[in-house]
Amino acid sequence: MYMDSYYEKVERLAIIPVVVLDDAADARPLADALVAGGMPSAEVTFRTAAAADSIRAMRDAHPDMAVGAGTVLSVDQVDQAVEAGAEFIVSPGFDEEVVRHCMERELPVFPACVTPTEVIAARKLGIHVTKFFPAAQYGGLSTINALAAPFVGHRFMPTGGVSPANVAEFLASPHVIACGGTWMVKANLIKEGRFDEVERLCREAMGIVATVR
Repeated sequence: MYMDSYYEKVERLAIIPVVVLDDAADARPLADALVAGGMPSAEVTFRTAAAADSIRAMRDAHPDMAVGAGTVLSVDQVDQAVEAGAEFIVSPGFDEEVVRHCMERELPVFPACVTPTEVIAARKLGIHVTKFFPAAQYGGLSTINALAAPFVGHRFMPTGGVSPANVAEFLASPHVIACGGTWMVKANLIKEGRFDEVERLCREAMGIVATVR
């Protein structure tokens, strides 16, 4: 039940920014910009040492913001993320140990699945929404539609290659629950402190969402 309710939340969010932060000091102003732009969520990737502190800073600044951890590759990272305040976990692949650990903690988890075998493995564990990464390299919406045909009811969250040019097409598909995006949180915008531009890009993206949902 906890997964079903979180799936509904993710569908309402529609676009989840995929964030890489080198400095946790940027987390609060970034969170402010995302919320102000109508995109109150973030998948903070464990690609840098600042990930846990960044999650903590975002949750402290905006307790109602949906902040999760991405690029989670191990059980230890799951525990670090939860301790920092992450409310969901995203992995770039399917790791049964990570998925089972999240489920034991009743923590929403979105492993990436791009083949029928991976989708079957996820569904055996009761996971019916999976990340689709990297979306562009694995055929995008055409592959998602092909996978959805035999796996009735399964839905995907494409990430990697999603942009303002194609996000509407993705979100219009009944097989897509939401999209992960990076274009509104590019590293140079964060490094240069251009959080006003982040807010503008978020507003623009959510305007696209409004046309299809």
